[in-house]
Amino acid sequence: MSYFTDLALQCIDGEWRPGTGSWDIIDFNPYNGEKLASITVATRDEVDEAYRAAERAQREWAATNPYTRRRVFERAIRVIEESEPRITEAIIAELGGTRHKAAFEIHMVKEFFREALQLSLNPLGEILPSSVPGKENRVYRDPVGVVGIISPFNYPFLLAVKSAAPALALGNAVVLKPHQSTPVCGGTLVAKVLEDAGLPPGLVNVVITDSAEIGDTLIEHPVPKVISFTGSDRVGRHVSTVAGRNFKRVILQLGSNSGLVVLDDADVDYAVDAAVYSRFVNQGQLCMAANRIIVDRRLEPEFTEKFVERVSRLVVGDPENPETHIGPLINSRQAERVTAIVEQALAEGATALLHGEVDGNLVSPSVLTDLPENSLLRHEEIFGPVALIIPVDGEEEAVRVANDTPYGLAGAVHSADIERGIAVARRIDAGMVHVNDSTVADEPIVPYGGEKLSGLGRLNGPQVVEAFTTTRWVSIQRERSEFPF
Repeated sequence: MSYFTDLALQCIDGEWRPGTGSWDIIDFNPYNGEKLASITVATRDEVDEAYRAAERAQREWAATNPYTRRRVFERAIRVIEESEPRITEAIIAELGGTRHKAAFEIHMVKEFFREALQLSLNPLGEILPSSVPGKENRVYRDPVGVVGIISPFNYPFLLAVKSAAPALALGNAVVLKPHQSTPVCGGTLVAKVLEDAGLPPGLVNVVITDSAEIGDTLIEHPVPKVISFTGSDRVGRHVSTVAGRNFKRVILQLGSNSGLVVLDDADVDYAVDAAVYSRFVNQGQLCMAANRIIVDRRLEPEFTEKFVERVSRLVVGDPENPETHIGPLINSRQAERVTAIVEQALAEGATALLHGEVDGNLVSPSVLTDLPENSLLRHEEIFGPVALIIPVDGEEEAVRVANDTPYGLAGAVHSADIERGIAVARRIDAGMVHVNDSTVADEPIVPYGGEKLSGLGRLNGPQVVEAFTTTRWVSIQRERSEFPF
């Protein structure tokens, strides 16, 4: 049976059941409009049940031998490998993701589970010296308890696992709320993989719902100590405000307006390859995608000619087709938004080197140049297949333009001189900048996160220990202390 038949349910305390809300979330295929599933939303009471179940299960899980926890992630990788064709079809159907995109997402999920294997055995404590004779200071890293995770629609399977796997490896339980457009790939699929891998009931709970039904219950609830949110900066600001008001820690992975800088000594052909991928992977629905391609004016004519020619050859269409590069946007609202962005830019005086057409949720690429410096499009996130080429005079202007945005997630710098590229990369106000590569990169052991409106905190590697544990100081006095009274 289809995942959309099997998993169109809430998962609470190990039980798969319908929600009891008064309305349904309809899961559509964004390419052909096919109805994949109808899911009755979870209510506030069911969110409470999910958090209480997680709280109960977490205590025993935290006390479980780390090698036992580790075996769950080993089996999870095998479950994914055995189910890969089925998961691929689910990603294509629910997200409109191409086969290349599905393969990349599944590969990265397995990589994050592999990192969870190591994290399960991570030493979580240290002994520090004391100025007091006979005293020993121990600092323990304990699980925070329960983590609330809100996953987005663009890479839902990966971005749910990116928080859930390390949180579980460190002894926590999780309650996961997927985006309404991807309730299966971003939610119940994660729970099913871990259930099949032998994770005890209650440690991963999935509530498919909406703020119209539950308000801020998912964030305000007293059980979770950390909220991990991936999405827009607008919603992230609200999540941060509500969480802060309730003394909860937040990990925010938000939007961006990444710049790919091509300096005057760059390899033009290679830079074009990197820029095309950086802008149009997953239809541009990616926070790391290169919104702005900032090219030194000496190379700009050659770069632009080759870039436009390459983009014009990208295949737009059915994501089932292995030859397709660009599938549909997630919904009609997003397609309309991207179309309006292009029309606004043209009204402001931009030149369309390619002007994309719209067919339902399929939006073919646009390439724009000559944007006025005060154009909003130069400063905001696009989240669609629209590339901006911005010529600059020299390195200083390139850095200034790259930083002329309220966001700061990712970037790239292309130069024949590696050290020059590094020097420029370090001047760009972003959490991740890649020299002679794409703006799109993620690895489980390196810090992932942004500056400015692109978020708070970091994930991956040692940073997840900071994110999903709390510090406890225990001192031992081996000699009798003398007290002043």
